[in-house]
Amino acid sequence: MLDSQGNPRSLAGIVDDISGQTLSKQTLDRLQKIEPESLPSLDSDSRIGPCVGHVGKLLCIGLNYADHAAESGMELPAEPVVFMKATSSICGPNDDVEIPRNSEKTDWEVELGVVIGEHTKYVDEKDAMDYVAGYCVINDLSEREFQLERSGQWVKGKSCDTFAPLGPWLVTKDEVPDPAALSLWLEVDGNRYQDGSTSTMVFKVPKLVSYLSQFMSLQPGDVISTGTPPGVGLGMKPPQYLTAGQTMRLSIEGLGEQTQRTISA
Repeated sequence: MLDSQGNPRSLAGIVDDISGQTLSKQTLDRLQKIEPESLPSLDSDSRIGPCVGHVGKLLCIGLNYADHAAESGMELPAEPVVFMKATSSICGPNDDVEIPRNSEKTDWEVELGVVIGEHTKYVDEKDAMDYVAGYCVINDLSEREFQLERSGQWVKGKSCDTFAPLGPWLVTKDEVPDPAALSLWLEVDGNRYQDGSTSTMVFKVPKLVSYLSQFMSLQPGDVISTGTPPGVGLGMKPPQYLTAGQTMRLSIEGLGEQTQRTISA
């Protein structure tokens, strides 16, 4: 938990982890009543892990920004494009990102993450936000050759180890008045490649939660990665991809910042 000065405080002994069991409205209400300054301080050098523990499903939405679909050379979908990332791809927001073996096309994607707080099934769009616990930053890393040129579905190009940094913070929905009005950006080695807004998402958060709940139940602690604005390496002319020894920085307004160094797997 962050205190009023933005300093991290320990919730050890109060909750076991920030996971599905913690994200119910009842538990979040209990945490909200705690005075952060009464909690032990954390060392500033402490590693920050993923902002959601024990994620059951990491669902992703492809081509959800019209301008990103255009730069990718793909048609705007009539319905949300849904794929999954393996939960083994999840890591902390500032952990090293591994460039997979035999990879020549590892790419970056800053995305708004939506964290589910309640069991969700067949939910109407008008009620969908009642089932959301909060939001976070996600870097939806992708190996484009594995994803697009090796046949089959996207999942194998999306699920490499370290390809889903989550965090640093899970920001509860009461702190985010409008998830469709957030600026988001990503830099590689100090060069800003992505600089967009969630206002240009084709399918907004309530639609995505409702839509997914028609096909599968969503559980507390599940995460939805909602798509990326333009500026990915795939869309550049010529395309640019990550190599070992680079540094990524990315952020979403009000949700914190990530920094990752790329290394060889």
